[in-house]
Parts: sequence; structure tokens; C-alpha cells
Amino acid sequence: MTSRRPRDLEAERAALRAAADRLLAGTPLRSASGKLTASELLRESGLRRDVAYGDHKDLIENFQARVRSQNATPTAMQELADKCTDLKEKLTAVTNELTKERALTATLRRIIAELDLELQQAREEGEQAGNVSRLPAPRRRASGR
Repeated sequence: MTSRRPRDLEAERAALRAAADRLLAGTPLRSASGKLTASELLRESGLRRDVAYGDHKDLIENFQARVRSQNATPTAMQELADKCTDLKEKLTAVTNELTKERALTATLRRIIAELDLELQQAREEGEQAGNVSRLPAPRRRASGR
């Protein structure tokens, strides 16, 4: 016959408190979702439901009250959501600015292409006219005079 080891109620309570603090801070260790529910609190603490509700119901109720007081969103998660919103706004502004710059660049490329064509046409017309004579290059003065 095997004997059960005695339960350590204080260790169980400490596990529940630590689990509640981690969930509320948005830094769970065992909970995959990090939701602020009693089920996630039990998963995070590693305690069985019957043990937690049997001897530590007050801690579960305290956790639920803390959750309600912060609108069911961990402070850390709310900060991340706010940061995400700010970054989305900045991304939208930068995207709009990039769109304007691309339009300007396209316009400038068209202008450059037109000017290049005009320059080529002017050169061809100048060569075909034949009566345009080149002026001699200016003479360089000797330094020292």
C-alpha cells in the first residue's frame, strides 16, 4: 500500500498567486492562450480543479475580481495592442507618403524621357541643317601675363 505525501497548502496558494500574477502581467509560462479565465489560471498554476476550488476558492475569486478591474485585458497585452495601433497608423502614413513619392518619381521619369527625345531631335536637326558651324574654342591665356 502506497501512502500519499501530505499536501502543502501554502505552496499551492503560492502557485495560484504566482500564476495569477503572470497571467495578469501577460507573461504566462504554461498557458498557451494567456486568457484571463479561471481555467487558464488552473492550467498556469498546475493545480487540479478539485484542489483549487476545494481549498483555494478565495484565490480564484480574487483573480476573477482583479481581471474584472482591468477590463479582462492584461496590462502588458493592452500596451502591446496600443503600440500595434500606433505602428499601424505610422505605417499608413509612410505608405501614403511612399505612394506620393512614387507618383512624383514617375512624373519626373516621363519629363526626363521627353527632354531626352527633344534633345536627340534637336541634335539630328542640327546635323541635317548642315549650315551650323561650330565656333572655335576660346583660347586659354597663359598664366603670369
